[in-house]
Amino acid sequence: MGNIIAIVGRPNVGKSTLFNRLTESRHSIVEGQSGVTRDRIYGKGLWNGQEFSVVDTGGYVKGSDDVFESAIRKQVEIAVEEANAIIFMVDVQTGITDLDERVAALLRKTKKDVYIAANKVDNSKLIGMSSEFWSLGVGEVFDLSATNGSGTGDLLDAIVEKFTPDDADVEEDLPRFAIVGKPNVGKSSLANALIGKERNIVTPISGTTRDSVNTRYNAFGFDFLLIDTAGIRKKAKVHEDIEYYSVLRSVRTIESADVCIFLIDATEGIQKQDLNIYYMCEKNHKGVVVLVNKWDLIEKDHKTTRDMELKIKRQLSPFNDVPIVFTSSLHKQRIHRALKAAMRVYENRIKKIQTSVLNEVMLKEIEHNPPPSIKGKFINIKFVSQLPTHAPAFAFFCNLPQYIRDNYKRFLENKLREHFDFEGVPVRVFFRKK
Repeated sequence: MGNIIAIVGRPNVGKSTLFNRLTESRHSIVEGQSGVTRDRIYGKGLWNGQEFSVVDTGGYVKGSDDVFESAIRKQVEIAVEEANAIIFMVDVQTGITDLDERVAALLRKTKKDVYIAANKVDNSKLIGMSSEFWSLGVGEVFDLSATNGSGTGDLLDAIVEKFTPDDADVEEDLPRFAIVGKPNVGKSSLANALIGKERNIVTPISGTTRDSVNTRYNAFGFDFLLIDTAGIRKKAKVHEDIEYYSVLRSVRTIESADVCIFLIDATEGIQKQDLNIYYMCEKNHKGVVVLVNKWDLIEKDHKTTRDMELKIKRQLSPFNDVPIVFTSSLHKQRIHRALKAAMRVYENRIKKIQTSVLNEVMLKEIEHNPPPSIKGKFINIKFVSQLPTHAPAFAFFCNLPQYIRDNYKRFLENKLREHFDFEGVPVRVFFRKK
């Protein structure tokens, strides 16, 4: 299922700075997609060979101090429920505040591992000032500076040591399809239409599904595990910040899936919250099928479908090589077409291309379109191989990997798609020194 670290604490203690540092620690290995602005509340990190997700619980909390207390309570509750490890951030320079005490009181009730990050130890004079935080009684205290990174290694060593290996809980060897999307787009209706019984309560109130439910689907020639996302929570909590929760609740489901069946509401189109969830699928290198649900509610002429498809591809750019299916869960329209697309994407995701074929095709393309020379230096790409990863990734071996530009990388990705059909799957391209 993947390990999740949640960062909690009152405002202005440096949660986002630490979040950026923990997730950026991975950039030397996995490049982010350039030119895409995202809400940074969820990211991936890597430490000592162990991959994990980081959630900045401060992502959506805005308001005055009195609003903050209930907001922080929410953050802590969701962190306690979803995370394997919790970093409780405090500020050495201000010491323990009332709000810190309240957060600590909430954390003392959990059985999860809690680590106190005493932030803003920016010089040697401040070392040792964190000892007062031991009195909070929630966990070990670590001196660190999120700004310059000192101390973060010790903190991560302690956290990662207790993690379970990523593949510890893989179920049967079946494709795993997750139904994802923001609240009220019809995720449960789709699951019910597939399974043929009301195993999820469907109401028009956003956020009525609480837990992920895994169901074996074995009919009409399909055999896979269907993971219906926790749309979010109990009805009683629906008035809370739904957007914030729905993104967090989708994390686990997406991480445990091979292909994400990504639902959007035809009547609303793609909104910012939809994109957050879509980027999460992409960042985790999952296959994606886009389902435009509630299509029966749209007035249509002969151009409606084509126009909508073009608009969606524009909004999903740069990763927009995805199948788009127009459905109605309610009337069970084109649901089997959606499943066929998901199976095709699954096959694309696990596809392995023979090294000889790969080199024959791609070296020819490179010969026709070599990388531009930089500062008078010529780049020679000699060999290509597919990496043994869960999702398609390719290494191009060359003399000067540091001089390859992003637009050339995109060119190679497009050529790989053109020749080998990776529809619905993020493709990663790396350059290594031969």
